[in-house]
Amino acid sequence: MMLSFVSLLSFTLLFIHGGSTQPPFACDSSNPETKNYLFCQTELPITQRARDLVSRLTLDEKISQLVNSAPAIPRLGIPAYEWWSEALHGVSNVGPGVKFDGTIKAATSFPQVILTAASFDPYQWYRIGQAIGREARAMYNAGEANGMTFWAPNINIFRDPRWGRGQETPGEDPFVVGKYAVSYVRGVQGDTFQGGKLHGHLQASACCKHFTAYDLDNWKGTNRFLFDARVTVQDLADTYQPPFEKCVRDGRASGVMCAYNRVNGVPSCADSSLLFKTLRGEWDFKGYVTSDCDAVAIIHNDQGYAKAPEDAVVDVLKAGMDLNCGSYLQNYTKSAVLQKKLPESQVDRALHNLFAVRMRLGLFNGNPVPNPFGNIGMDQICSPEHQILALEAARNGIVLLKNDAKLLPLPKSTMSLAVIGPNANSPQTLIGNYAGPPCKSVTPLQALGSYIKNTVYHPGCDTVSCSTGAIDKAVDIAKRTDYVVLIMGLDQTEEREALDRVDLFLPGRQQELIVSVAKAAKRPVVLVLLSGGPIDISFAKDDPRIGGIFWAGYPGEGGGNALAEVIFGDHNPGGRLPVTWYPQDFTEVPMTDMRMRPESSLDYPGRTYRFYKGDTVFEFGYGLSYSKYSYSFTRVSQNNLYLNHSSSLHTKETSESVRYRLVSEVGAEICDERKITVHVGVKNNGELAGKHPVLLYVRHGNHGNGRPKKQLIGFRSVILSGGEMGEIQFEVNPCEHLSRANEYGLMVMEEGRHFLVVGDDKHPITIII
Repeated sequence: MMLSFVSLLSFTLLFIHGGSTQPPFACDSSNPETKNYLFCQTELPITQRARDLVSRLTLDEKISQLVNSAPAIPRLGIPAYEWWSEALHGVSNVGPGVKFDGTIKAATSFPQVILTAASFDPYQWYRIGQAIGREARAMYNAGEANGMTFWAPNINIFRDPRWGRGQETPGEDPFVVGKYAVSYVRGVQGDTFQGGKLHGHLQASACCKHFTAYDLDNWKGTNRFLFDARVTVQDLADTYQPPFEKCVRDGRASGVMCAYNRVNGVPSCADSSLLFKTLRGEWDFKGYVTSDCDAVAIIHNDQGYAKAPEDAVVDVLKAGMDLNCGSYLQNYTKSAVLQKKLPESQVDRALHNLFAVRMRLGLFNGNPVPNPFGNIGMDQICSPEHQILALEAARNGIVLLKNDAKLLPLPKSTMSLAVIGPNANSPQTLIGNYAGPPCKSVTPLQALGSYIKNTVYHPGCDTVSCSTGAIDKAVDIAKRTDYVVLIMGLDQTEEREALDRVDLFLPGRQQELIVSVAKAAKRPVVLVLLSGGPIDISFAKDDPRIGGIFWAGYPGEGGGNALAEVIFGDHNPGGRLPVTWYPQDFTEVPMTDMRMRPESSLDYPGRTYRFYKGDTVFEFGYGLSYSKYSYSFTRVSQNNLYLNHSSSLHTKETSESVRYRLVSEVGAEICDERKITVHVGVKNNGELAGKHPVLLYVRHGNHGNGRPKKQLIGFRSVILSGGEMGEIQFEVNPCEHLSRANEYGLMVMEEGRHFLVVGDDKHPITIII
C-alpha cells in the first residue's frame, strides 16, 4: 500500500533514524503528538504502557508484529524491529539482526561455550556475558544492529557425545549448565554478578534455549523436526528442566525459545503445561517466548500435530508462545481469528509480552543517548579489555589430559619444532559455530612459531576428514625436528547444527597420521585436539610415544596464543572436562533414547557421570595441571541435619523403606536455616603457580535405585603459588544440594548418610527425619 505524503511526514516526525550514527527509536519528545501516548510516558509501569500501545493497533498491525522481522508502524512512529540476533560466544552475524557490513566489521570472539565451561568459573562466565552485552548495545547505539534480542545461551544438556550442537552448551551437568545460564544472562542483560539490580532496564536481552529436552539434530535418519523425545518425569525434574528454571528464576532471562521437538507427544511450542503452567506459573517468567525458526510451520506441515495451519497458530498462542521466527503467524493468524478459532485477546497477550521487552530495552523512551546504556560506544567493540578476556577464557578452559614423564611444558630453548595437523593453521576452526568475524586471528601454528623460530609445518591431511593425506612427508619432518606438536580433531564439517556424529573416533586417517608421526619422532609427541564433542582417543592415552594430550575445544580468537602459552609453560593449565568422554562402544546406545538412568536388565548403561555405568576414556571433571593439588575438609558447620522439626510434615517411605520428606513441604525458611558451611583446604604441591577449580560432590550412602552415583553441588577456583595452601568455602543448601528427584518427579530429602566428596577426601552428613 502506498503511504500518503501526510503519513510519511508523520512517520519522519515520530520515528528518528540517524543512519549509521544513531539507532531508530520511538516516542521522540520533540514531537508533541507523543505526549498523548501513554506508551511513551516512561514514568508509567511498563505493563500499562504495553497495553496502551497494543490497544491502538489494528488487527493487521497486531499480526504483523508476531514474527521476528517486525515491520514499522508509521502512524504511531514505531520503527521496524528484528528479534533474531545471535550471541552464543560473541556477537554473531547468524540471523538478520546483525550483519557487520557497515563501519563495524568484527566483534570479540570468545571460546565456544563448551571450552568456556571447562574453566568452572562463574565470574568469568559473567564477565564474558557482560562483554557480549556491551558490544551488542554498542552496535545498536551505532545504528549497525536492527535489534537487541539475542537468542543465547544454549542451555540444553549435552546428553549424548554425538550431538553436533553439544559444543554450544556448557556440558552434561545440570548444576553447571544452570550456573552458566545465570552468569551469562546476568552479564548480557546488564545485571550484577549477584543479580537483582536490573530495575527493569535491559542492556540487551538474553534468551535461554531450546525449551526443552532438545539434544538431537540429525542422527541416522531421525531429525529434530520430527523427533518425539520420550522423557520420564524423573529425568525432566533433575536433568532437563533445572537449567531453564535457574535461567528464569535466578538469571531473570527476558526470553525463552521453545524447541522444534515434541516431548512425550506434544510439540514444545504448543505445550501449555510447559509454557504457561511451568514457565510462567511455577517459575514466574516475565519475558517473551519465541519459537525456533519455522517451528510453528513444522507442527502442521511435518509433525501433523495440527490438522490445519490455523490450528497450529491457535495451539502455540494458546499455549503461551508469543513470537514466531518465520512467517507462519503472519500468514495464518488472521484467518484463525476470522474463523473464530482464535480470540483476538490471545494475540494481544502475546504482544503485551513482546512490546514490554522492547520497552525494557529503552526503545520507547525517546532519544536513547541520555538513557541507561545509551552512552555505550563503539570503543567497547574489540576493546583491549575484551580481547584479553577472550585470551584468558581460552587459557583457563584448555584441559591437559596426559603428561607422561613431565614432557610438558616444552622447553623454550627447543631448537626446532614440527607442527603437524589439519587444524594447526585454520583460523575458522578456532571460532566454532554461531560466531561472528573475530577482532583478530592467530592460529596455533602462528602462535607456536612465535616461540620457536625454526618451526616447520605440514597439514598431514588434506582436511579434517583426512580422506587423503601426506603421511610420509609429515613423518619425514617429525624425524628431523626436536619436538612435534600434532593439532588434530574435528571442525564444523564433522559436528554442527543439523549434523550429529555416528561414531566417536577421529575422522578418516587422523589416527594413522598420529601413530606414524609418534613412531618416527625423536621424543614423545604432543597431541592437541580441537573439538566440541568427546573423542575416543584410547589409542593415544595408552601410547607411551604420545607424551602429552590437550583438549582445547574451539578456543576462539585468543585460542592460538593461549594454546602456545600453555604448551611452553607461560600458563599452567587448569581446565576440567565438562563432559564424560566415552569409548566408541557407547555408540551402540541409540541416540534417541532419552533415559538418564541405567537399566541393567536391558543392558542400558545410563548417561553422564551421574548415572553412567561403564568404562570411560576420561571422566567428567578430569583435568591435569603442571602442579599437583591435594584437598581436605578443614571444617564443616554441622554433621547431622535434623528434619524432625515439625510434626505437621508428612514422613514417607520409599520402596526400600528409606524415610523421606518432600522438599516442597519443608519450606524455604527451614532450608535456609539448615544451610551447611563447608571449608576445604587446598594445597599446590608443585612448583608453578596455577588457577585450579575445586569441585564439591555429594554422594548418597545408599546410591542406586534411580539415585545419582554422585552429584556436583559446588565449584570454586583458587589461585595458589607453588607450595602454597589456601582455603575455600562452600555453602550447602540441603533442600537444593542434598535432595533428589523421585520416580514421580518430586524432589525429596532422604534419611541416612550422605557424603560430601572433594578429590579423594570425603565427609559424612547424616539426615535425620
